Amino acid sequence: MGDLMQMLTALMGGKQISIDECCKDGRVRGIDNQDCTAIPLISESTTCRIVQEQCCAAVLEDNICTSGINMAKEQGVCDTQFTGSTCETKTAKMCCDCCLLGRAAREHGLTCDHSLSLGYQCGLVSRACCDDGAPDVETRNSLVSDKDNETLTEKENPLPNNMCSSGLAKCAQECVGNSTCACFKGYKLKPDGKNCEDINECLLGASNCRGGEHCINTVGSFRCQREVSCGTGYELMDSNNCKDIDECESGTHNCSPDFECQNTQGSFRCLPKNQCGDGYIQDAMGSCIDINECLAQTEPCRPGQLCMNTMGSFTCQRNSINCGRGYHLNDGGNRCVDIDECKGPDGACAGHGCINLVGSFRCECKTGFIFNSISRVCEDINECRHYPGRLCAHKCENVLGSYKCSCTQGFKLASDGRNCDDLNECESSPCSQECANVYGSYQCYCRRGYQLSDIDGINCEDIDECALPTGGHICSYRCNNTPGSFYCTCPATGYTLAPNGRSCQDVDECVTGTHTCSVTESCFNVQGGFRCLSFECPPNYRQAGEIRARVERSDTIRCVKSCQPNDIGCVLDPVHSISHTVISLPTFREFTKPEEIVFLRTMSPAHSSPQLSSDIVFDILEGNVQNSFDIVKRQEHGMIVGVVRQVKPLIGSLNMVLKLAMNYVTSGVVSHRNIVNVHIFVSEFWF
Repeated sequence: MGDLMQMLTALMGGKQISIDECCKDGRVRGIDNQDCTAIPLISESTTCRIVQEQCCAAVLEDNICTSGINMAKEQGVCDTQFTGSTCETKTAKMCCDCCLLGRAAREHGLTCDHSLSLGYQCGLVSRACCDDGAPDVETRNSLVSDKDNETLTEKENPLPNNMCSSGLAKCAQECVGNSTCACFKGYKLKPDGKNCEDINECLLGASNCRGGEHCINTVGSFRCQREVSCGTGYELMDSNNCKDIDECESGTHNCSPDFECQNTQGSFRCLPKNQCGDGYIQDAMGSCIDINECLAQTEPCRPGQLCMNTMGSFTCQRNSINCGRGYHLNDGGNRCVDIDECKGPDGACAGHGCINLVGSFRCECKTGFIFNSISRVCEDINECRHYPGRLCAHKCENVLGSYKCSCTQGFKLASDGRNCDDLNECESSPCSQECANVYGSYQCYCRRGYQLSDIDGINCEDIDECALPTGGHICSYRCNNTPGSFYCTCPATGYTLAPNGRSCQDVDECVTGTHTCSVTESCFNVQGGFRCLSFECPPNYRQAGEIRARVERSDTIRCVKSCQPNDIGCVLDPVHSISHTVISLPTFREFTKPEEIVFLRTMSPAHSSPQLSSDIVFDILEGNVQNSFDIVKRQEHGMIVGVVRQVKPLIGSLNMVLKLAMNYVTSGVVSHRNIVNVHIFVSEFWF
């Protein structure tokens, strides 16, 4: 057992705690009815934790079982006393029932060591209650203390006698006459008549523990343990008594090297090694402090003498006349007379009124001052501090003997010297343009076309309307900033500024007569200019209509076929007409969807007779730069229409001729064709 204790002590880590200390702590907490699964651990060792919890649980289980046994002994009934399904209730009821079982066996004269297959604890309780009060003829045991049991267990077994000497008895502990086995004190004979088992004196309630002590069963005996610890400075002895711990001998004191340790009951004292001489007293740190005998003793000197303290002692001097404050010795030096502090050019009051008093004086202070009875001078009254917020409307500044008021920025002092009036800062023209006075301040603002500076909030800066995020949309062509405003301009030729001053309007040179076209040419107005056009029909074609001096967008110059007699090639040529039309386009700023520019209208109905099997096919033959155009067939008002669309953006200035074909197809063969030349002029501007 000693080797196990050493092994478990070594397992506790850095702190040397034995397993017995772990169990002792657990039993103490069990006696206090603490929760054994949540008790504070005294070591980080897992072994110590298990011992703490199990020893704690053992105490609680013994107490619960003891309550059940006492209930069986006192009332003789269990069912009505223990109700519920908790573990504690079940344990108490089991011990109560098992005790009743043992008492019933004793009352019916049955043996206490029955052969029923009961649990271990139930069997112990049953036999203990059966044996309680009945003489034990099979054993020679009695209830003993730890001391008596140790004496008994240390002795050697008695020598066998009579038939025991034959060795046939094979008793576990003692053999008496006629091969009869017996047990040591604290044990009782088992039913086999040879082996012995421990008697639980604590369960039987037969221990001799005193009040304040708890019974703990041991093998062959029991011991009594105090329920309350001894406290700081004491340790619990095996005799269950508390013994003072000598901290000086054990070295657990905290006295410094200059002090000597002296043990006391439950504690210790630190006494300085060096002792102080007469006239000194030693403090807690061992230092020697001078004693002022003049204060510590009552009249250490004789009457008429004055006590003067010295280091470690005192002296007595002859008493001389000392006049108090406001008095001085007379010329004879034998009595004190009043001092007139008010004499002199300024007196004691420094320019204020002075009134002499017996042994003192008093000053009559001027307005704004107050007399200080301790320093005995006239001190300035800080009116701003004594009357905050009641003297001045804004700021109060203390001056000697008075005060003065001032105003915050934006205000001026009123005629009463206390209130503040608003200051009209605009009278001094602080702003570069416009100024608006507000209460306590002013606000600068600017005229239209200007904005207030973010730096000083006073000066006005010109707003560059052309540089604003919307500046690109203010003017159609070009925006020119001016101080406080802006103006728009248009291209030098071909445009004029609209009445709104922002948009540019195209000048129709063909209408105004400012073009330079000859009489044989036709004038066509384009955006930002004009074009002089001359259309001639090819051989075998003649122009339908007269030559126009001005061509509109909707105008079409048409050449129809006119063959010479017997000209078979001309007759077989499928092209019946060649037309010219003119269109002017801008450079689109935001090209998001196709733009429809030309409509080729036919005289063919949209739904022809099925027997005719005819159709019209539109095609772009030449001039489709970068595939910027396409042509789609549409039905409008029951007729077939070819729509030419611009599908890609074009950047001007740009001129092109888009050659289109209107093919009339009958039974899959082109019967005749009309050619349309679209002259497209793309301006460099979007307007």
